[in-house]
Amino acid sequence: MKLNLFGTGVPLQAAIWCACGMAFILFGYDQGVFSGIIENTSFLRTMSHPNDSLTGIIVSIYNLGCFFGCVVNFLLGDLLGRRRAMWFAMFWVIVGAALQCTAFRIPHLMIGRFVTGLGTGIETSTVPMYQAELCEASKRGRMVCSEPLLVGVGIVVSYFFDYGMSYVGGEIAWRLPVACQIIFACVVIVLVFGLPESPRYCYKEGRNEEALQILSDVYGRPKDHPTILAEQEEILEAIAVETKHGGYKWRNIFKPDEVSTGHRVLLAYGMQFMNQVGGINLVVYYIPTVLNTNVGLSKNLSNLLGGCVQIMFVVGSIFPTFFVDRVGRRAPMIWGSFGLGVCMMMVSILLSFKGHANEHATSSAAVAFFFVYMLIFGASVNCIPWCYVPEILPLHARTKGTAVGISSNWIWNFFVVMITPVIINRLQWKAYLIFMCTNFAFVPLVYFCYPETARLTLEEIDYLFTNPGKSAVQTSKELVKQRKNGGAPGPRLVRPGEKQNGEVAGVADEQVEQV
Repeated sequence: MKLNLFGTGVPLQAAIWCACGMAFILFGYDQGVFSGIIENTSFLRTMSHPNDSLTGIIVSIYNLGCFFGCVVNFLLGDLLGRRRAMWFAMFWVIVGAALQCTAFRIPHLMIGRFVTGLGTGIETSTVPMYQAELCEASKRGRMVCSEPLLVGVGIVVSYFFDYGMSYVGGEIAWRLPVACQIIFACVVIVLVFGLPESPRYCYKEGRNEEALQILSDVYGRPKDHPTILAEQEEILEAIAVETKHGGYKWRNIFKPDEVSTGHRVLLAYGMQFMNQVGGINLVVYYIPTVLNTNVGLSKNLSNLLGGCVQIMFVVGSIFPTFFVDRVGRRAPMIWGSFGLGVCMMMVSILLSFKGHANEHATSSAAVAFFFVYMLIFGASVNCIPWCYVPEILPLHARTKGTAVGISSNWIWNFFVVMITPVIINRLQWKAYLIFMCTNFAFVPLVYFCYPETARLTLEEIDYLFTNPGKSAVQTSKELVKQRKNGGAPGPRLVRPGEKQNGEVAGVADEQVEQV
């Protein structure tokens, strides 16, 4: 059921962004809320003071739930559609939050966190795709990248809520922050009632008239407007090429097809792998513990500084929200990964002086690099993967492929969060060298393997992978150069089987419209 609550054009676009944004604020709140709880005296007493390994499992089982949420979306996403998948996700978040805030034993708490994660996994593998499919190409990067910025907002809200509640005392100090997840979920449920289904999903399901009306409503133009008709034609042509090979199956990862589905799913998986294995959730989940254990600050100061560190996450995320369509996707990932590697290297070097005469100065400098790390992460590796995953995938594999890509985020998130309490206690400063190496390794990986997608329509991205004799990276570089050549429109990419100068080509002889 859809209620026409938001009209057409800009008001409807704003409502779509608000619903997706609220879902990602909830995502960030879920991520951050337990960081201030695991050190809470009442929580520790209620849960019988779990050791480091058990704490890691309690925190990380949420991420395992998120992984299985992606699996559920892989299986059911195409049946549910985008809107119903969002409702389905919020249902599980509400159930999980209710279980967590009523827990008195660790197994009860772990079940609640797993169930909440199930909902978050479905949410995070649906919302970016939904937003991307309801955006003009020239705005897609900004709109989708604004969502991870709001993840940072959610994290900051949860940190300072936890910090403020720590002065209240008693069980309400940790039960209330956990219960507040329900408020965000209810807001998303209400907003989605007034939003349309994805037009691309409707076209894929054969609901062409409904899809055309949605395009008209979202763009605020009549159904016979040239822009609307051109987008409809492009979507239908892409569906015709893609569905010729049937639905996406697991085995297609290893079996190339005309639009390189398997290759693109692996790119999506790798992009979210980079989002997690650079060490971000060492900072998000455990920064108060890190500042207390590795740096030597008091618990109160560690909690306060932990919240301040998260603010840098939000500040950094402002950059891609406004400029990602101008600077592209590759450059922020390359330079961001390099900067994160430098930060982890400096943290490791500075913390290695613990126990020496100049320990106070080096520890303070290490804290500064945590701030810089979060600023760089917010400006680069935080936002780009959430935008890149849904746009790199062909339509017939977008639901399942996005689920596979986002599942990478959650399974590696689970791994990092589970081992972090152990390595920061046992390896101390050496633990940060692991993340230094992973970040530096991502620089050549992005440079050689990931094509640019900025300012291309979702259908044009298909054509990057159908150019015989050239890699997608080479093709994307050529197209970017053509479009930067005095602002003139570049040549349109050729569809497979079309002819150019009398010869069959993998790339088209028509002109691409300047987006």
